[in-house]
Amino acid sequence: MKQHTIAVIVGSIRKDSLNQKLADALARLAPPEFSFKRVRLDDLPLYNQDDDGNPVAAVTRLREAIKAADGLLFLTPEYNRSIPGVLKNAIDHASRPWGQSVWAGKPAGVLGVSVGAIGTALAQQHLRNILAYLDVPTLGQPELFLQAKEGLFDANGDIGPDSRAFLQGWMDRYVTWVKQHAA
Repeated sequence: MKQHTIAVIVGSIRKDSLNQKLADALARLAPPEFSFKRVRLDDLPLYNQDDDGNPVAAVTRLREAIKAADGLLFLTPEYNRSIPGVLKNAIDHASRPWGQSVWAGKPAGVLGVSVGAIGTALAQQHLRNILAYLDVPTLGQPELFLQAKEGLFDANGDIGPDSRAFLQGWMDRYVTWVKQHAA
């Protein structure tokens, strides 16, 4: 059975990030042939085209992590109705220099959790627009807009019983999506 490595890109660098918690819980719903590796974003400098020819180690590490992945899992909070700057910065670094994007062709899942009633719906739409331009095939259905409410996570940090079936269904569909694109 082929092993699939998934690069997990969490658009929050907050210590107690709900999206990181969701990423960890979702990884435990995946089959054993899927491994999830978080991509570090907190030490990336602001993107500057002048640096394309001589990237710092953090940018090289980011690009290599994306290149090595069979698929991508984006989890984004919503800041002012869009994606956080740290996420856009990482996307820009890994898409440059022009013609050398490491994103193209990597199957992706996009989701997020927020305390707001609409979850991360608008941030996800903005992210999907960016990914479409970068030639990242993105799982369209089911969409996942989660509001962080009591019971979403259990005491162990796993998905709570009221949301488990829905999130397991999402993960099953994501696994199929990655396998289809890996073939």
